[in-house]
Amino acid sequence: MKHYLVVVDIQNDFVDGTLGTKEAEDIIENAVKKIEGFDGEIFVTFDTHKENYLETSEGKKLPVVHCVKGTKGFELNEKIAKALENKEYTSVEKPTFGSLELPMLIKESAGESEFDITLIGLCTDICVISNALILKANFLDAEIYVDSSCCAGVSVATHNAALDTMRCCQINVL
Repeated sequence: MKHYLVVVDIQNDFVDGTLGTKEAEDIIENAVKKIEGFDGEIFVTFDTHKENYLETSEGKKLPVVHCVKGTKGFELNEKIAKALENKEYTSVEKPTFGSLELPMLIKESAGESEFDITLIGLCTDICVISNALILKANFLDAEIYVDSSCCAGVSVATHNAALDTMRCCQINVL
């Protein structure tokens, strides 16, 4: 059995940058412990935008410039980056909430092996849930887990709503 960990968008802009929250800051230590103790393959997603972000469909609905490639806000949180230093991982840049590339990479890695996937990261109610649902749709028989102690949402209410929605979709919330 193979085990995969997906670290979703724990980038500076979502922790203590332009879209950061206290709740995001509060999950960093749990996420570090999860990464350091994980025995399996790791994928790290990066919310990835260009300088013209405000001109995009997303930028018009969320007019806050964030995670522009090449900026400090795009980079991983320092503690997360340090936890990943001694781990091999695959970076996955994504221009929107969910990655269509991620399931292909996992399928390629898993081959015919059985596997499970655990997701941690930010934001529970946007990118974590999007990726969890995409993975569940691609891997019907794989167990998909979300460690809620390593996730934070835009607000506590939307974080909890996303966890409830994932439970309804047969994603295991830890």
